[in-house]
Amino acid sequence: MDGRPLTIRETVNAAKDKIGAKDLKGVLKDATKLVVAKGKKVMTFDLVRQKMTGAELAKVMLGPTGNLRAPTMRLGKKVLVGFSAEAFEEYLG
Repeated sequence: MDGRPLTIRETVNAAKDKIGAKDLKGVLKDATKLVVAKGKKVMTFDLVRQKMTGAELAKVMLGPTGNLRAPTMRLGKKVLVGFSAEAFEEYLG
């Protein structure tokens, strides 16, 4: 980041508001990069060059319950899904 503090514009309680496969296009609206952490593995997708199907998005973005992996955050045109200390350090500084 550039040293400016982050502003949280919206918070969603994942326990109450389930986000599933049908909602993923909305989560990614206008996003150009998707960064997904699963365990120690971090995958980065260029959403402009890589056209992903709904099934492909669901496979990487949803957890075993069929809901969006947490935490998920949008940083401009980037969407980070799942927890990775390394990815957070890279994108949040």
